[in-house]
Amino acid sequence: MEQATPVETAAPIQAAPAVHAAPPAPRRIDWMPLLLVPLLALAALPFVGSAPTWVTLTAAGLAMGMIIFIIASGLTLIFGLMDVLNFGHGVFIALGAFVALSVTGAIPEWIEADDLGRNLAAIGLAMAAAMLAAGAIGLAFERVLVRVVYGQHLKQILITMGGMVIGEELIKVVWGPAQQPLPLPAALRGSVLLGDAAVEKYRLIAMAVGLVVLAVLLLVLNRTKLGLLIRAGVQDREMVESLGYRIRRLFVGVFVAGSALAGLGGVMWGLYQQNVVPQMGGQVNVLIFIVIIIGGLGSTTGCFLGALLVGLMANYTGFLAPKLALFSNILLMVAVLLWRPQGFFAVTNR
Repeated sequence: MEQATPVETAAPIQAAPAVHAAPPAPRRIDWMPLLLVPLLALAALPFVGSAPTWVTLTAAGLAMGMIIFIIASGLTLIFGLMDVLNFGHGVFIALGAFVALSVTGAIPEWIEADDLGRNLAAIGLAMAAAMLAAGAIGLAFERVLVRVVYGQHLKQILITMGGMVIGEELIKVVWGPAQQPLPLPAALRGSVLLGDAAVEKYRLIAMAVGLVVLAVLLLVLNRTKLGLLIRAGVQDREMVESLGYRIRRLFVGVFVAGSALAGLGGVMWGLYQQNVVPQMGGQVNVLIFIVIIIGGLGSTTGCFLGALLVGLMANYTGFLAPKLALFSNILLMVAVLLWRPQGFFAVTNR
């Protein structure tokens, strides 16, 4: 009788160890562009010689840079998020300045009162009116001129430049072609002493407003659902629209917000120069494009750093070598592009 062959029992199957995805590496901070602003300021000190003069020039440069950033941030939003080359951005700058001229002219007792509270209220009212007017005209500008040339950069340049020319002529019809004074409120005139250095009061206000604008933009774009939808719409418009969101409306809102920021910057620039002229937007346009090219197309942080560098460079060279002041920022742009052809923090390859 044959013996039964013992049946070998299979070894128990061991579960494969769970594979956990490695956590994403923390995003490294690119410190080099962030260090350029203090390095430029420190490099200028031995050439200026006098420490109080250096402090005054540095404060003036930072204030100028903040104002340019406020103006350029609107164009950065429009191009970086909508891929629109708006060469008519300058008309919103001039419009904001002239609206502020009308508002402050209607309340002269608030402007001339030696009362900081009433002065700030007058400036705040002028800024709000300028932003509303520039935003409303920006909406019409987008619907009539820009909407028909989405995705066509050459046509965008031509049609928006034509829009700026028409806008400047309309400003001349309403407010006249001549240069007009836009004086500072009484309490913001003069300077404060920081040690032995004199810093104009308005420059301190400009720096504060610029920091507020930067904080709000970074908060909205990086920490809110609205900013997430806008950035997602740039990357994959069809996917976002399939979720039920109307990207076109969001993008129109971006254009209006960028125009309103230009209007705010126009108020700040007009007060900085203490006069307004219909062509002022076109005059500032060159600085704006230098800033957004240096900063990287579409980058708010890069725009901020580029604006500060442009402001500092303009003031230092204006003091040390006035004949080079007109070309200093172009030389700065060339140097940055030789180092980083995409700018500091490029977020778009378009």
